Amino acid sequence: MKGLTLFQRIKAPMPKFFIKLRMVGLILAAIGGVLVSAPYAIPPALVTFGGYLIVAGAVATAVAQTTVEDNK
Repeated sequence: MKGLTLFQRIKAPMPKFFIKLRMVGLILAAIGGVLVSAPYAIPPALVTFGGYLIVAGAVATAVAQTTVEDNK
């Protein structure tokens, strides 16, 4: 699968493990978003942790989304 563009990689089929990893990444990012944008006062450490969750979730989702199956 060499020579694929980014858009071809995103549209190509993904292995089952990376489909699960993408879902975990989206869940982590959502939890981080809730912590960062909480409407009430929470400790600053939780807000910082929420930011880290957003970054980790976004990276996991991006890596999983660009992984393609090798159908040789």
